[in-house]
Amino acid sequence: MAPRHDIYAFIHKGLRAFMSHALVHAGRLDAHDPVEVAEARAEIGALLDICEHHLHNESSVVHAALEQRAPGVTCAIDADHAEHSSAIARLRLLLAGLDGDAATASALYRALAAFVAHNLEHMAVEESDMNIALWATHSDDEIRALEQRIVSGHTPEQMQLAMRWMLPHMNPAERAEMLGGMRHAAPAPVFDGLLGSVRPLLGGRDWRKLSAALGL
Repeated sequence: MAPRHDIYAFIHKGLRAFMSHALVHAGRLDAHDPVEVAEARAEIGALLDICEHHLHNESSVVHAALEQRAPGVTCAIDADHAEHSSAIARLRLLLAGLDGDAATASALYRALAAFVAHNLEHMAVEESDMNIALWATHSDDEIRALEQRIVSGHTPEQMQLAMRWMLPHMNPAERAEMLGGMRHAAPAPVFDGLLGSVRPLLGGRDWRKLSAALGL
């Protein structure tokens, strides 16, 4: 039997990679270095933006569709989303107070670690329990339609950020599958620009595998 379509798989790989990267950087941040503080604000701020957007997409598209066919099935996950939204707001406050304050930098690191830990557990539940619910109530074509609704709502900047973290952290088959589909759907200059942005993020072996898969 062919595997069912997993709406969470690719975006969750990107989120896990971005969260891990940002957490490591937060742990070694020098709060007295204005350059490092600016970099931390930009990177962690971008992470919080993509997490907030992801929460909105899941709640407004995926959860809304599930509730129509299996009322109540998303209650526990929605409670997690509410907690994540509150955590994001707290993290933004800590980011705002970073300048020259080592205690705030330490508090930011601990709060971000807790946020990442909860999100890792949360994503595992989505990939198990929520996928089971989706597969029981929706066909693969319907799930792909939900996914396309989410993708079509991204701004170019949001899409670029998502691709930057998803593509380098997929396995070669997943990467070729996604880029192969985009190659047929996107204008050639857009696709070429995406390839150009991804290439520096891949090791030589991964790039060779991608080139062979796409016939570049």
